[in-house]
Amino acid sequence: MSIRPVKRVTSATPAMEGAGVRLDRAFGFGDPSELDPFLLLDDFRNDRPEDYLKGFPWHPHRGIETVTYVLAGSVEHGDSLGNRDTIAAGDIQWMTAGSGIVHQEMPQGDAAGRMHGFQLWANLPSSLKMTPPRYQGIRSADIPVVTDDDGTQARIVCGSFWGQRGPVDGIATDPTYIDISVPPGQRKTLPVETSRHAFAYIFAGGGKFLNASAPLAPPTERVGGAPTRRVGGAPTERVSGAPTRRVGGGSGADFTEVDNRSLVLFDRGDEVTVQAGDEGIRFLLVSGKPLEEPVAWQGPIVMNTQGELRQAFRDLQRGTFLDHQEP
Repeated sequence: MSIRPVKRVTSATPAMEGAGVRLDRAFGFGDPSELDPFLLLDDFRNDRPEDYLKGFPWHPHRGIETVTYVLAGSVEHGDSLGNRDTIAAGDIQWMTAGSGIVHQEMPQGDAAGRMHGFQLWANLPSSLKMTPPRYQGIRSADIPVVTDDDGTQARIVCGSFWGQRGPVDGIATDPTYIDISVPPGQRKTLPVETSRHAFAYIFAGGGKFLNASAPLAPPTERVGGAPTRRVGGAPTERVSGAPTRRVGGGSGADFTEVDNRSLVLFDRGDEVTVQAGDEGIRFLLVSGKPLEEPVAWQGPIVMNTQGELRQAFRDLQRGTFLDHQEP
């Protein structure tokens, strides 16, 4: 077994989307190759209704799949297929846009005004860009939860993990999407298939991810308000405005510290090891098979060529965007 080294850690950055929803973007609209087949991850945890109630009115998608995972509050969904659904705490919405779908997502807070959750965009291969659109609404009770002897808990949304399989199926890139909770002070090793790109996104507590087998390095520094470890003399960089901790393979490499709203990009290997801090740690662990195809991307439309992208926007202008759907 080989530990996946930590390639880079970045912090989510504030963004505004929809009709005026404030959120934090973990990644998106950058170089898609590193996280292929994943394109974007938005963290829309918010406690102020005025920052999310305007929501995401009717808008189109083509060429991708969107995954919405709600932690608190609810999201009302409607789409051009006629689906109407409300997903609440613990629920999942997995929408395959395929050849084209128009939908809206309108968030509502819980009794305390909280609207918490995430949206992930997964690319579709060229052979399925124009596949018929599809909607899956998964209830919390249908998501298997496995608790290990040390108290580590895994909610398995998609893919196979610890002998269980998540309820979301038929996804082109065969992703694995797991909500992991590790109790305070515990160290846990988790399997990740070697052929996949993988990342973790921390949203509660904090801790450390093992980078290599070596003695413990000196205490961490703080750069730009985020905990940073310098390894092998590599300087801290900034990527897309986000504080970045770059970890090299030097002999001093050991653990990389992470906290709330940290995105951890892993290098190759078949497992990741995390050491939970004093408050434990909770994170999304997501992996998928790279498509290794060209990406032509503008807003909610993701195709393979500029010609296909231009055609999608012509379809929108002419009112023929949904005509590709099978009867």
